[in-house]
Amino acid sequence: MPIGSVSHKVEHGENLPDWGTLLRKESLAWSKAKENAQNGPNVLIATTVGGFAALSSLESLLAVALTLRGARVHTLLCDAVLPTCLRVEYPTIPDPQVIADYGIQGRLCDACQQTGQYLFAPLGLHNHKLGDLIDSAARQRAKNLALEVPLEQLPDFHLDGIAVGEHAYAGALRYFASGNLEHEPLGEVVVRRYLEAAILTAEGVNQLTRQYQFSSSCFNHGIYCPQGVVGEVLRKVGTRVVNWNIAYRKKCFIFSHDDTYHHTLLDEPVEAWETMPWNDALEAEITEYLRSRWQGTNDWIWFHDKPDEQFDKIADELGLDRSKPIIGMLTNVMWDAQLHYHANAFPSMLSWVLDTIEYFAQRPDLQLVIRIHPAEVRGTLPSRQPLLKEICKVWHELPPNVKVIPPESTVSTYAVMERCDSVLIYGTKTGVELTSIGIPVIVAGEAWIRNKGVTMDASTRDEYIGILNSLPLGKRLDAETRLRALKYAYHFFYRRMIPFGFMEPTDAWPPYRPAIKSLEQLMPGVDPGLDLICDGIINGTPFVYPAERFLGVQNG
Repeated sequence: MPIGSVSHKVEHGENLPDWGTLLRKESLAWSKAKENAQNGPNVLIATTVGGFAALSSLESLLAVALTLRGARVHTLLCDAVLPTCLRVEYPTIPDPQVIADYGIQGRLCDACQQTGQYLFAPLGLHNHKLGDLIDSAARQRAKNLALEVPLEQLPDFHLDGIAVGEHAYAGALRYFASGNLEHEPLGEVVVRRYLEAAILTAEGVNQLTRQYQFSSSCFNHGIYCPQGVVGEVLRKVGTRVVNWNIAYRKKCFIFSHDDTYHHTLLDEPVEAWETMPWNDALEAEITEYLRSRWQGTNDWIWFHDKPDEQFDKIADELGLDRSKPIIGMLTNVMWDAQLHYHANAFPSMLSWVLDTIEYFAQRPDLQLVIRIHPAEVRGTLPSRQPLLKEICKVWHELPPNVKVIPPESTVSTYAVMERCDSVLIYGTKTGVELTSIGIPVIVAGEAWIRNKGVTMDASTRDEYIGILNSLPLGKRLDAETRLRALKYAYHFFYRRMIPFGFMEPTDAWPPYRPAIKSLEQLMPGVDPGLDLICDGIINGTPFVYPAERFLGVQNG
């Protein structure tokens, strides 16, 4: 049905592709494409959560594009069989009792299913429903087992080799937008509902893989429930897994093999970028883009429309002593750091922050400026465990040489860090940008810039303290190191973030709209980004876009 007549229960229908209308107009071509794909490799688009319009929209497009390239595409959607899932977020379900009472079906599931159906049913592919794969006995077993696992063992609980407990616990932390569940009265019952959902997901995907042998799969996130569990099951049976997320640059997406990019970028071989050809034009392009990130003009993920870049004003407000060196500190959102980044020198981001403050309390010759991540209040899921509140539990009054920029501040992070002697980070991607302009960066967590040969990386607390003892550094990165940082920044922002030329940014949600008017736009040879993604899904080729060949063409 045309977009104008979309059911009111379809979420964000005005920004979704209207496959029903388009494929009716090109029914012969689409029927021929599906017929030609019948003997192709089985590829599973395991969307599961159809109501995540920004994600299911693109995955429906990939289902079409892969079919046009000869893949026999299957899709998987949840049909309200799970007691909770990735779609359940605190801003929309602020009362966890709803989850405890198995009440999300009456709140979210109808619209979620309608959205998934709107996007995938018109394609006429092999569309599977999770509930059809799980019988009543399996549902009861999942419910019983979720109640039986001791709470202290739940995060590490495995079922037939599948880390269902890890993804259940991650899902509960994400729902509460908190780094732990200690202060949530319904934390235990909610995490048990997530465990039940994870067990059900594992059962359903296992049943599907017994019916079909998939050569590869593609779906968003790659962590949480159900997507994280889907990936665990598929990897166990030998199916190649591709995960993806919306990237920072407009019209761009980031794909990775085997796992979420949060993990794969940590150990990506440096050979993927350090030997890339380099010239003044590439350096100018990445330098211009990095500067644009101060205002977010080329991005569709940013946190301040008009950041305050007047350092002198900021310094006066913070009470900084301009005669003493300033060390910057950039934090992550508490729950985000807990889920996306493995511990390294410290067991958690909070312990890193508290130990660092303790250290600087003994170093009056230095000043520490802590910039709390703006996403605590401006992110998609605002944190319910504010870092400043956690700091104040330990430090009722901060040392005089420790200053805090709160998350709601419109102060430009870049303007402050640019004036620092060096910057301490845990897991933020900002390390990529800071090293590119020559600022020394010290890494205590699993930031993507770690192990790239441009930062000072600590793997233990003692190593970290040893690096702090060397401060202030009193100099910028040398020319060779800065060039290496620029190369990695170009690789990260231009080669790993893959553009789709047909995507139109919106001022709504989803943040983009696929401007598809004919199947011809999705055919091989038309859009190089789409070709690269489809080739990677079908054949396992690297998700590295040769942006240097298209210099200036896809600059946001």
